[in-house]
Amino acid sequence: MLCPLCGANRSRVVDTDHDSRGGTRRRRECDQCQDRFTTYERAVKSLPYLIKQDGRRENFDREKLENGVRVACTKRPIASTDISRLVGEVESKLLALGKKEISSRVVGDLVIERLKLLDHIAYIRYAIVYLGLSDLQSVREEIDRLLI
Repeated sequence: MLCPLCGANRSRVVDTDHDSRGGTRRRRECDQCQDRFTTYERAVKSLPYLIKQDGRRENFDREKLENGVRVACTKRPIASTDISRLVGEVESKLLALGKKEISSRVVGDLVIERLKLLDHIAYIRYAIVYLGLSDLQSVREEIDRLLI
C-alpha cells in the first residue's frame, strides 16, 4: 500500500474494523514518514446486469442506488448507516438471486419495500418517481394505503 503523503510502499496495519457496507476498514501507518491513513477493502462480487425499461443493459451501481435513496431521505431523521444498510440488503438480495441479468424493476421493488419499513415520507418521495405517481389523487391513494 503506497503512502498518500510520501509515496513509500511499506506500511503497517494499526487497526482493522468491519464497516456497515460489508467491507473492511484498515487504519495504516507509513513505516517511512509515520503518517496515518485509512484504506477500505470490499470484495468484488459478480452483481447482475440491470435491464432497463428501454432494453439497455447497465452494470449495477451501488453508489447510484445509494444516492437515489439519499435523495428520498433528504431532511428526514434517517441515519446514514440505515441508508447504507438498506442498500447493502438490496445488493445482498441481488447476489442471492444468482442471475446474470435482472430487470431494474426488481431493484426498485426491493428498495421500495425497505423504504416503506424505514420511513413513510421517504417511501412516498421514492414512490412518486418509481411508481410514476403523476397526480395528487394517486399520491393520496398511496398515502391512504400506508395509513391502513
